Amino acid sequence: MTAVAHRDFSTAGSAPRRSAYFDAEHEMLRDQVRRFVEAEVKPNGLAWEEQGFTPRETLRRMGELGFLGIRYPAEYGGSELDTLATVVLAEELGRSTFSGFAITVLVHTDMASVHVAHAGSEAQKSRHMADIVAGRKICAVAVTEPGAGSDVKAIRTRARRDGDSYVLDGSKIYITNGVLGDLYCVAAKTGEPGDRPSRSVSMFLVEKGTPGLRVGRALDKHGWRSSDTAELFFEDCRIPAENLLGEEGQGFYAIMRNFQNERVVIGAMAIGEAQAAIEITLDWLTSRQAFGAPLWDKGAIRAKLAMLQAKVEAGRQLVYHAAWLDTQGADATSEVSMVKAYCGELVNEVMYACLQFHGGLGFMRESTIERMTRDARVQSIGGGATEVMLEEVAKRMGR
Repeated sequence: MTAVAHRDFSTAGSAPRRSAYFDAEHEMLRDQVRRFVEAEVKPNGLAWEEQGFTPRETLRRMGELGFLGIRYPAEYGGSELDTLATVVLAEELGRSTFSGFAITVLVHTDMASVHVAHAGSEAQKSRHMADIVAGRKICAVAVTEPGAGSDVKAIRTRARRDGDSYVLDGSKIYITNGVLGDLYCVAAKTGEPGDRPSRSVSMFLVEKGTPGLRVGRALDKHGWRSSDTAELFFEDCRIPAENLLGEEGQGFYAIMRNFQNERVVIGAMAIGEAQAAIEITLDWLTSRQAFGAPLWDKGAIRAKLAMLQAKVEAGRQLVYHAAWLDTQGADATSEVSMVKAYCGELVNEVMYACLQFHGGLGFMRESTIERMTRDARVQSIGGGATEVMLEEVAKRMGR
């Protein structure tokens, strides 16, 4: 397989453009990611599901191919592309049918390492970014706690300043890449009682092996089984003061800013999943015989799948438009919230119907659609529950 050259996706040939939003660089990237998925993910994904994680060798291979630094500076080995390129990556990883693998990669590229890239000091970036882009260091973001999910202001993990150090105490849960990660971007309270909640959260970079950081059990999940997910515990975890990411008290805003990117990425991943499910189901319906003819000949089935395809296309264009708005520097909070709510619900609607059309086979663990249906369930929860996203849209209606 030919490696993707860093920063040079410029020879996509004469293939017609998929969309007005994309150029030749985007299309070449799409082709390269799709070929990687076919060659290296699909043949091995079931083994990764069994072992409960995506191998580090695969992530390093993705780093070699230029997939882990799409939007990062060339000085660190990145390609300096845009939000639409991230959408291309996420959509194609979603199409792999192994969403545990996909989320392992996307947490590293677009939900965790961004805190280092955007808020890290020059020393922090010089130390870590090249390894992050190369896949030699894998990142996790640790915000969620047993009592705080979408409500970031409610976190209870604390970081107190002690001379030239910070000391962290608390716990995190549902942390993707928590077991095998190397760098944790951790949200902790630094404010005093009575401070505004939005000004009392800071972000810190904690390295694997730091005394006082304990990685708890790997969590047993309903889906996304080829991603590792863990509890983290901080008990008198002392880190250098220079491990603060950005300014003290600005962590909440950093998290909120990146939520916009994270939600577009999750939406694109969901669209890739839904499209793959429709294609798998269409193949099944055209080959499965019932009552003397292929199931695809049944009008009710054809109409249902056609409407789902229309909805997926509508969701895809919403994702693309939100990503394009971000490339223009526009405030896309409403559109991004729509993406997360719509695509998270849609992928579950698609999976339900596709599993139904597979009949008894769809209920068997041996079927691809059964695994995909389990993986999709979290799409309306993780990264901002549908109900929270719709509140964000509602608050901006009529303004």
